[in-house]
Amino acid sequence: MASYDYDLFVIGGGSGGVRAGRVAASLGKKVAIAEEYRYGGTCVIRGCVPKKLFVYASQFPEHFEDAAGYGWSVPEARFDWSTLVANKDREIARLEGLYRKGLDNAGAEIFDCRAELVDRNTVRLVGLDRTVTAATILIATGGQPNPHAALPGHELCISSNEAFHLDALPRSIAIAGGGYIAVEFANIFHGLGVETTLVYRGKEILGRFDMDLRHMLHETMEKKGIRILCHTIFDRIERRADGRLDAHLHEDGHLVVDTVMLALGRTPNTAGLGLEAAGVAVGPRGEIPVDQFSRTNIDNIYAIGDVTDRVQLTPVAIHEAMCFVETVFKDNPTRPDHDDVATAVFSQPEIGTVGLAEDEAVKRFRHVEVYRASFRPMRHTLSARDEKMMMKLVVDGESRRVVGAHVLGPDAGEMAQILGIAVKARLTKEDFDRTMAVHPSAAEELVTMYQPSYRVRDGERID
Repeated sequence: MASYDYDLFVIGGGSGGVRAGRVAASLGKKVAIAEEYRYGGTCVIRGCVPKKLFVYASQFPEHFEDAAGYGWSVPEARFDWSTLVANKDREIARLEGLYRKGLDNAGAEIFDCRAELVDRNTVRLVGLDRTVTAATILIATGGQPNPHAALPGHELCISSNEAFHLDALPRSIAIAGGGYIAVEFANIFHGLGVETTLVYRGKEILGRFDMDLRHMLHETMEKKGIRILCHTIFDRIERRADGRLDAHLHEDGHLVVDTVMLALGRTPNTAGLGLEAAGVAVGPRGEIPVDQFSRTNIDNIYAIGDVTDRVQLTPVAIHEAMCFVETVFKDNPTRPDHDDVATAVFSQPEIGTVGLAEDEAVKRFRHVEVYRASFRPMRHTLSARDEKMMMKLVVDGESRRVVGAHVLGPDAGEMAQILGIAVKARLTKEDFDRTMAVHPSAAEELVTMYQPSYRVRDGERID
């Protein structure tokens, strides 16, 4: 029987890789993990966590405005970008320390370097002039912003990575993209006082989300002052003599801004990993195809998280990591469950959603019932803020199961987590109806929409 340096070698120190390495090491396995940048991965270092902190910062101008309706006199506020960035960096450093501490306490060996495959059992530690062997190798290298190299002048633009480390807050920004990253940053920069334009090639922002939420969010963002240009793209980006940027649009015209941000999707981090040398297959976008147990075509090499291009969400990567440990080290083959994954878009107002959008449900079921409510949330009544909230349940009319739940408004992400339990448990509309409302709350609408707003039978809407 072959002898190896490690039972498990993890390439990538993001949420998925760290979870797999820490749990495997706690089981007594000899584990090593390598990360070339910082432990915590995209989510902790330059993704979800710092972005949510920026979201909080960008919401204060509206909080200050709303305070007057509740009797508060707020003095003129001032914002300091450098303070926000410094405080954010301090928190990220603290979180990275916790990730390292968890690995160290579990007994995993930590390498601060790039790791590349030499063959199916051998890993080269770049910069350390060392190779090591492992019985099992897990690739958890995540993804990176698409640089959109085909765009002339793309090198003049920033991605979400650089947005967290700008030396100064721009006066104006144009953001290319219509996905959740583009939408979230458009709201962040606008909330911090930046003149913001969103440019998207599609007909409506946030593809794959429920259309009612997409429309309402679009309208609300424009009311706030965010300019949204759909059905167009940038042709080229040029530097002006005054240092600003000319962002030329495809059809006609151009935008003159301080900063252009490209938020045009993310690509798997597989370049230069030595996958070919190890015989690991790679898909057309650079993703690593895996089977139902996250195993690659090489039976001792596994991959989890964004590098597999399945569901690009941090909790999913962590779930896949736990399933990997069950499968490989506990002799309990466990498939990751990617159905009914709840998620949130931290726009302003935010979106929380789980299950099927209406158009998806109509394709899947012959009879669909839609329950929808739109109203001004109570917190806006005294402030007189002209901003509505929407709640929507999508129901399979035959089984009565709630197959989709969608919320737009304050705390929508928090509601989505709870709704995720209900949808995952396959609860019916009658289960929702039997549930007593919490009053006064916005969420009570979810259990008091007794009559459908409309039905869809065989693709035809019936009001």
